[in-house]
Amino acid sequence: MKKTTMKEHPFIDQRITETLEQNFMPYAMSVIVSRAIPEIDGFKPSHRKILYTMYKMKLIKGPKTKSANVVGQTMKLNPHGDLSIYATMVRLSRGNEALLLPYVDSKGNFGKITSRDMKHAAARYTEVKLDAIAEELFYDIDKNTVDFVDNYDGTMKEPTLLPTTFPNILANPNKGIAVGMASNFPSFNLKELCEATIAYIDNPEIDLIDFMPAPDFPTAGELVYSKSEMRKIYSSGTGSFKIRGKIQYLKDENMLEITEIPYTTTVEQIIDKIVEMIKSGRIKEVNDVRDETDLKGLKIAIDLKRGADSEKLIAKLFRFTTLEDSFSCNMNLLINGRPKVLGVKEILKEWLIFRRDCIVRAAEYDCAKIKDKLHLLYGLQKVLLDIDMAIRIIRETKKDKEVVPNLMKAFDIDEIQAEYVADIKLRNINQEYILSRVNEKEAFEKELERLQALIGSEKKINKVIVKDLQRIIKNYAKARKTHLVNPENIIRHEVIQEQVEDYNLKVFFTAHNYFKKVSLVSLRSSGDHKIKEEDEILQELEGSNLDEILFFSNKHNVYKLKMHEIEDHKVSSLGVYLPNILEMEPEEEILYCVMTNDFKGAMYFGFENGKVARVPLEAYKTKTNRKKLVKAYSDVSPLIKMYFVLEETHLTMIREDERGEARAITFDTALVPEKITKNTKGIQVFRMKKKSFITAFFISESHPLQDPDKFIITDLPKSGESLDAFEKMTLNQWYLK
Repeated sequence: MKKTTMKEHPFIDQRITETLEQNFMPYAMSVIVSRAIPEIDGFKPSHRKILYTMYKMKLIKGPKTKSANVVGQTMKLNPHGDLSIYATMVRLSRGNEALLLPYVDSKGNFGKITSRDMKHAAARYTEVKLDAIAEELFYDIDKNTVDFVDNYDGTMKEPTLLPTTFPNILANPNKGIAVGMASNFPSFNLKELCEATIAYIDNPEIDLIDFMPAPDFPTAGELVYSKSEMRKIYSSGTGSFKIRGKIQYLKDENMLEITEIPYTTTVEQIIDKIVEMIKSGRIKEVNDVRDETDLKGLKIAIDLKRGADSEKLIAKLFRFTTLEDSFSCNMNLLINGRPKVLGVKEILKEWLIFRRDCIVRAAEYDCAKIKDKLHLLYGLQKVLLDIDMAIRIIRETKKDKEVVPNLMKAFDIDEIQAEYVADIKLRNINQEYILSRVNEKEAFEKELERLQALIGSEKKINKVIVKDLQRIIKNYAKARKTHLVNPENIIRHEVIQEQVEDYNLKVFFTAHNYFKKVSLVSLRSSGDHKIKEEDEILQELEGSNLDEILFFSNKHNVYKLKMHEIEDHKVSSLGVYLPNILEMEPEEEILYCVMTNDFKGAMYFGFENGKVARVPLEAYKTKTNRKKLVKAYSDVSPLIKMYFVLEETHLTMIREDERGEARAITFDTALVPEKITKNTKGIQVFRMKKKSFITAFFISESHPLQDPDKFIITDLPKSGESLDAFEKMTLNQWYLK
């Protein structure tokens, strides 16, 4: 029998579920558990490996060493490339300013979190050591407070967690993207965090908002503060809030100066957006914008034109750039190897469980050491009752190996105790040494009693935690950087309509998703429309440059733009390709568009299952400047057609079955009840038979049927009237058009 080789059959049949289970799932779990999601000590494995390596290099109190040295040593624990290790260490450094509480004291150029283009220097040029706070990260780590495991090649041990004496998981911002899940922690002021933890230990029912009102970020700025919204974030671990930069107008120099920016953006992003707005004509008040960041700190300077309204420009900057941005919280962390999204109280609860275990393990370690010492001292105590006899035994024993057995026999002590007695130096057999050993025994006994009482009392353990937190507040506390502002106190200068040129226009929307905005003045003096081959104009709408336009897509989304945000076109141009300006999803197409300035009227959606949904256009109005709304209409049944109706009118539906029989109904739009929910399924308008479906849905003004009154109904649902041969032919000809 011929042997089958892999060369002849390089592929094997395998169920996709088996492939996912055997190949993808282990990878996904590895990324979640061992790479991207932080644990209760506040670190991802990559962070922990770097810091522990620096701890073993004695870089807590010693002088700085070259970063390249640390990177090389870290590779004993982390088998990744040196560049990725160094990039991780850069973010942990004081110089990068990415953390509210830096772990690494740095010297040299480490870049800035606020800059996209300012890169850190190579590892051979920079120096590092552990920052002072690192002592709290490694507190009692040598006392078996945490578990140790083998490194990747089994040549050394590394900790699975660090025994942090404060809830470090909430002290610094931490972001991770795993497979199928992500994590995004804001940072909290260390003083507020420790005080809140102390209060929580005393009373778990407290309102944490009273002690730590909101997150605090290393880039300072302002946080638009709502106590109710923040309480929801604290409760669920998810949610978002607005953070803003700091901008002021210097009247003497006629310029704006930005000195603080949101943590989520960079100087270059803000400048690029301002330049883009200047080029597009949306900002006309600016002469020049430049980055003047130096050793004194961050600074973006914006020179204004003479007579420019600084307040209106500030309004535009906050509204259209990332000078005001959102921070989305997703407090997802690993608890005993399982990812969990927890609220702040739950995180503190889990940290306290972890910290209490560390304290108990350290106490048990100390107890074991004290018991060993006491065991030796108890043996010494027996010998001290007749020290002369001990000396005589040692002196008269002929062989060295018999000294210990003879002492054991004479004083009824074990081998360890006898070894200890035998090793006492001759000069130490004096009254002072003997008394000091006896006193030492008493001190050890008291300490052992204290530790055993500590191990058995959660109350005493909590006192130790509180004492540690109070020490941290005293030694490391700093003032809050991010100021809290009440949204009611923020003067939001809206972009006034007078700032936007008002003129009448007409828009054209094509089947290939091209959109053309033409002023009526330009339209009158133009020739034929230019469109692509095989394309056609689906909609022509008239309106004003002050209107808003809504684009409904086949993915059940609505995209919103203000007409003045879209550039004008000539009739001889193709217009703008909508996917380029709407940031649409893959394979998404626009089906229908609506222009409005007051959001009056309603949308009517006709579905294949014979249902019609009526949604007021007001439902698509938002207070914020949102560009995209999801679930804009129902996805339960395929959409046949949608229409915007400003005043009540009649709609017609055509139903066909597998035999080719066609029936129609015409109904008043007032019969369809209005639903505020955008993705409502609608109501049954056409009674459906088995294997029947709706083939057409249109406004009755464009009715192709000869006798429309024949199909009018006064209540819903109905089975409709049959179409005769002539009506069917007329309808088919209308379809072709």
